[in-house]
Amino acid sequence: ADKLNGSQVYGVDLKLPNMLNAAIRACPYFGGKVESFDAAAVAGMPGVRTVVQVDETAVAVVADTWWRAKTALDALPVVWDEGPNRQVTSASIAAMLEEGLAANDAFIGAEQGDAGAALSAAGRTVTATYAYPYQNHATMEPMNATALYTPERCEVWVPTQNGEASLAAAAEAAGLPVQQCEVHKIHLGGGFGRRGNFQDYVRQAVSIAKQVPGTPVKLMWSREEDMLHGAYHPTTRCRLTGSLDADGNLTALHMRISGQSILAAVRPEGMQNGMDPVVFQGLVLAGTEGTLGYTVDNLLVDHAMRNPPIPPGFWRGVNLNQNALYVECFMDELAHAAGVDPLAFRRKLMAKHPKHLAVLEAVAERIGWDTPAAAGVHRGLAQIMGFGSFVAAAAEVSVTDGQLRIHRIVAATDPGHVVNPAQVERQVEGSFVYGLSACIYGECTVNGGRMEQENFDSYEVLRMAEMPEVETIILPSGGFWGGVGEPTIAVAAPAVLNAIFAATGKRIRTLPLKNHDLA
Repeated sequence: ADKLNGSQVYGVDLKLPNMLNAAIRACPYFGGKVESFDAAAVAGMPGVRTVVQVDETAVAVVADTWWRAKTALDALPVVWDEGPNRQVTSASIAAMLEEGLAANDAFIGAEQGDAGAALSAAGRTVTATYAYPYQNHATMEPMNATALYTPERCEVWVPTQNGEASLAAAAEAAGLPVQQCEVHKIHLGGGFGRRGNFQDYVRQAVSIAKQVPGTPVKLMWSREEDMLHGAYHPTTRCRLTGSLDADGNLTALHMRISGQSILAAVRPEGMQNGMDPVVFQGLVLAGTEGTLGYTVDNLLVDHAMRNPPIPPGFWRGVNLNQNALYVECFMDELAHAAGVDPLAFRRKLMAKHPKHLAVLEAVAERIGWDTPAAAGVHRGLAQIMGFGSFVAAAAEVSVTDGQLRIHRIVAATDPGHVVNPAQVERQVEGSFVYGLSACIYGECTVNGGRMEQENFDSYEVLRMAEMPEVETIILPSGGFWGGVGEPTIAVAAPAVLNAIFAATGKRIRTLPLKNHDLA
C-alpha cells in the first residue's frame, strides 16, 4: 500500500536530524580524474557548507538542500585531466570487436564434433554477424547513500542489492574495522544489477561524510551523473556460420563472440584459467546456468575477449540477453535459408531437449502459430534457458509505413517449481518492459572517451502506449528451482526481430530498432 500511495521511503527520501545534502560530479571521461577546482567561486552561494574532493576522480558540494548543492556544483569551475581514453569512440570499439571475430585467441565455451572441418567441407553455408550495444541500468532512483561518520563509528543508509558489499565498501572508505560500521538497507527504486557489486556511491558518501564529521550527509547523483558513470551492459559482436545439407538439416554451427568480460572487471576470482564462463550463458551443452537446447553434431561456441576501457557490469539478464538474440535470430535465418518453417526447423534440433521444446510448443500453440494471423500481423519465436529456467516467447507485430507495433507477446516459463503464480506473471510482464525498452531504444554510445547519452531525452524507454499485451504460461515441470525475474528478458528482442523479418523481409542484426528504417 505504501508504494501505491507514495508514502514508501526510498533512499532518496531519507531524512535524518541535522542532515546535509551533497551533489557530486566525477570526471566524465573514462580513466580521467580531477586536475583542479575553484571552491572559492561557489563558497558564498546560498546554503553551501563546503566543497570537497571526494577522491581523485570527483568533487562534491555539500549544502543544506540538494538543489542548492546541485546549483553550486553547476557553477563550480573544474578542470579535468581527461586521461588516456580521449580517442575512444563507438567506432573504435566496434573495430576492436570486429578484429576479434577473426582472431585466433578464443576461449571455448561449448564444443562437439569438428565444426571447423564440417563447415570447410560443406557445400552450403549461411553466415551472419550481429551486434549488441552498451546499455545503462537507468534505474528510476539514481544512485544515492546517506552516511554519518565519526572517528569511532560509521553508519550508512543505502538502497542496495548487496548489504555485505555495501558494508565492506563503507568500512574501507571510513578506514574503520567492519565491527565499527553499520549499513541500514533502504528500499531501492530499481537495481537491475547496478546496486549489487558496484558500491562506488557508498564509498563516495562515506568519503564526503568524513570531511563533515558528526553530521549525516545524503549524497544523491543527478540523472546525468547516473548515465555517465554506469556499470554498463557490455558490448559484444557475434559471427555465426552454419552449414545445411541437401535436406535443409543443420550439420555444423560456429558461433564466435567478440567482446567484453564482466567477470574480468568485476569478479576476477570467478575467471577460469583466463576464461569468463558467464559469457556463455545459455550456450553451454550442460549445466544449470543454461543449455543451448539444440543438438548440433558439429558445434563450436567461443569467445575472443576484447575489453574496451568502458566499465561493464551485471545488467538484468546479463549475457543471456545478447546470446538469445544471436542464436534465435540466426536459427530463423537458417530456417529461411533451408525453406523450412522456423518452428519446424527448431523442432528437429530439439528432440533431445524436451523442456526447451515444451515451452516453445506452448507459446506456438497459444499464439496460433499454425493458423493464419490477422491481416498485416506477423509472428516470431524465440527460446532459451537461463538462470535455471526454460523460457520461450512468441510475438505478433505489424509494420505500417515503417512504424512498428507490437500487438501481443506470449511467454512460457518452466522454473521447475512455482510458489506464487501471480508473482511469476508480474515478473514476466515486467521483464518484457525492460527487454523491449532495450530492443527498441536502448543504446549508449561513446565519443571522445565518454558516454554521449546523459538523460532520458537521449536514452529513451518504452512508453505505456507501446507496451504489448503479455500472456504468461507457467509450466512447472518440477525437480528444480529456477528464476523468473531475468530469463524472459532475453526472448523479448529475438521474438520481435523474427516477427519483423516475417513482416518486412528485413533482418535486423544490430540494436536498437530506432536506428533502422523498417519501411
